[in-house]
Amino acid sequence: MARLPVGIRFIIAFSRDQWYRAFVFVLTFLLYASFHLSRKPISIVKGELHKQCAAGDEPEPRFSGRSSSSRHGPTHWLLDNETDCGWAPFDKNNYQQLLGALDYSFLCAYAIGMYLSGIIGERLPIRYYLTFGMLASGAFTALFGVGYFYNIHSLGFYVMTQILNGLVQTTGWPSVVTCLSNWFGKGRRGLIMGIWNSHTSVGNILGSLIAGYWVSTCWGLSFIVPGAIVAAMGIVCFLFLIEHPKDIKCSSTLPTHSKVSENGINRFRLQKQTAHTEKNGPLDPELQCLLLSDGKSPLHPSHIVVLPGDSSGSMAAISFTGALRIPGVIEFSLCLLFAKLVSYTFLFWLPLYITSVDHLDAKKAGELSTLFDVGGIFGGVLAGVISDRLEKRASTCGLMLLLAAPTLYVFSSVSKMGLEATIAMLLLSGALVSGPYALITTAVSADLGTHKSLKGNSHALSTVTAIIDGTGSVGAALGPLLAGLISPSGWSNVFYMLMFADACALLFLIRLIHKELSCPGPAAGIQAPLKEH
Repeated sequence: MARLPVGIRFIIAFSRDQWYRAFVFVLTFLLYASFHLSRKPISIVKGELHKQCAAGDEPEPRFSGRSSSSRHGPTHWLLDNETDCGWAPFDKNNYQQLLGALDYSFLCAYAIGMYLSGIIGERLPIRYYLTFGMLASGAFTALFGVGYFYNIHSLGFYVMTQILNGLVQTTGWPSVVTCLSNWFGKGRRGLIMGIWNSHTSVGNILGSLIAGYWVSTCWGLSFIVPGAIVAAMGIVCFLFLIEHPKDIKCSSTLPTHSKVSENGINRFRLQKQTAHTEKNGPLDPELQCLLLSDGKSPLHPSHIVVLPGDSSGSMAAISFTGALRIPGVIEFSLCLLFAKLVSYTFLFWLPLYITSVDHLDAKKAGELSTLFDVGGIFGGVLAGVISDRLEKRASTCGLMLLLAAPTLYVFSSVSKMGLEATIAMLLLSGALVSGPYALITTAVSADLGTHKSLKGNSHALSTVTAIIDGTGSVGAALGPLLAGLISPSGWSNVFYMLMFADACALLFLIRLIHKELSCPGPAAGIQAPLKEH
């Protein structure tokens, strides 16, 4: 008998369920990466919307393009009291406040919409809800770029486009986190979600490169192309997303050792096979999925004893106030508010800062800013690994926040010394700033959304995720706005603001950190991953 090819041996080495899990992991990764891909262009294009140049003092109106490199794009008339410093109305001296208003309008709408999104999302099919959000987001992202081709110079047009885009993008995060949590158990959740959460950085990197490709020649395409990508991924979502293992009648196999698993409504204990095998009916496929994630032999119904749980069996969606009463939700939400303030300030203002400090053009500054996201990938994975090993989510976040504040101070000082120093500090700052942000929005949210106090109410996960990320988005809205208001007085003051925000984020975790360090075992207030015996 001929030996099977290596590729076929690789395929059959994994079970059907493992392949489906891998598929859902990759698909949700790409779906949310496309959301972040569409958020990045505004930070890249800022350097083109306003450019450092001299005032045009000709008395008569004159015809002007945006730059010599963009002469093929549409042109607009400059009056005798205007300057050829970019795209009106961002060519004035108050351009930083106007650009900050664009950031604030998107992020404020995102923060408000996120509180509603989780509540709505848990009452609708995830696939339909997410597909709608991606198609709408693609349309509004592209609409911003349409302003270039139709020569639109109304601030209201761009602000309204940002508001609408911020609202529809709230469909993304609760949906993908809920879907992924349906497929993956609590074991090694920090590592799995730390790797998965790198979609944020991957999306930012791709968004920077795509937007940077056209920013100096036709910045409208910097929005239209990402918008088309998001819409296309929305179609992929509609065609391929599997919300829950039960939807494909997933079956699992028996592990080599006994373990206990609990879903809050009923407790299932794996035991040795009883003598009454023939009296048991077939096991429900969803029960198999709840019980096991891997193994080598088929699971027999007689291996399971179903014990009544503490819950009444009701699976009604949790209320907003009910979610707030889950231990740890308020503390982590407020911590994320300040952590996300720092992260999104970098997201929206880093390219412009690099342009100002290192005197690079918009394209090169956008490419260099991707190093912050590269550092964020390593930071998110590192935070997940450490928190899984120590089983202390709050302490892991606290340590990285403690190190982030002095790192930001060093960044503000050495980045003026040259390009090499900027590159090193971008990588280090990205890891320390993005680590806590990634851990809280993924593993911590999933832990709290499946907390033991919920007694198995799986409908709570979307609401808890939306509350935590929605509160964080308030900080995400404030950070870029404050940066726009403070930066005219000097970039050093912006960094002082970011250091203060990091200190506040750490302050809100003090109680949870104290509980974790004073109590042995897993993180206090958070349901720890199940351990195998």
